Amino acid sequence: MASDRTKHLKRLRRLHRSARGWSVRAGLLTGATAVLVPYAGLGLADAFWAAAAGGSIAIAIWRWIDYRAFRALPIPPEPDPALAGAMARDKLIGLVQRLPAGRTAVAEFDRQRESFKLRGLTVAEPWRRLDRASGMLSGLVGRLGPAAEAAVLDATVAERQLRDLAQRCASVERAMSIGPAGEGLRPAHRALSEQLEQGVTAYEQFVTAAAGCVAEDSAAVGSLTDATAFLRGVAEGLADLRSPHTAPRPQTA
Repeated sequence: MASDRTKHLKRLRRLHRSARGWSVRAGLLTGATAVLVPYAGLGLADAFWAAAAGGSIAIAIWRWIDYRAFRALPIPPEPDPALAGAMARDKLIGLVQRLPAGRTAVAEFDRQRESFKLRGLTVAEPWRRLDRASGMLSGLVGRLGPAAEAAVLDATVAERQLRDLAQRCASVERAMSIGPAGEGLRPAHRALSEQLEQGVTAYEQFVTAAAGCVAEDSAAVGSLTDATAFLRGVAEGLADLRSPHTAPRPQTA
């Protein structure tokens, strides 16, 4: 998407070219009229030459007036590079999402990008498992029926909280690598990792129970209910973990 500054300068150049073009036309027609009228005398054709010359001069004058008036306007400032990049990315994503399967492709790209950011960290494996389970659940949602909508909603909330927890755990782990000062973060990192592992395991159990329901396994219906209750409890625990009074605190040396 072109910025306001780019649009302003582009229009200014267009007005300048138009004014110069009409000035050239007016000069050619005026010169032709000045030569042909004395040479052949006044006639009907000469009236057209004179009218064309006069009209070109008038248009050229108007074009120069428009150009000078627009040139007097302040030029918009340069856009912020970060904002311009974000706008270009949003525009590209919007175009891709309009294509068939474009939304799925964008979601997959975002997942791959997040996975790349976590490469080399301990949360990379739980994140990969969560991605795999989430993809499986997406393929099952349309077959679970309306009775499982509340359970799927609980799973969606839990997945969002697990991803947030994984990002927090990754941030703590990166801070641990700054040197001896980061050693005090190990207990906090351990607590977050355990919570993440428990949550991902519960999410996988929920997806397994949902797959059993799709396979019309009568025993899996009760398992889905139990898995949903367990997953809801995990989600509530994650919500409590985010509150200041329950968040794990790093120990001071």
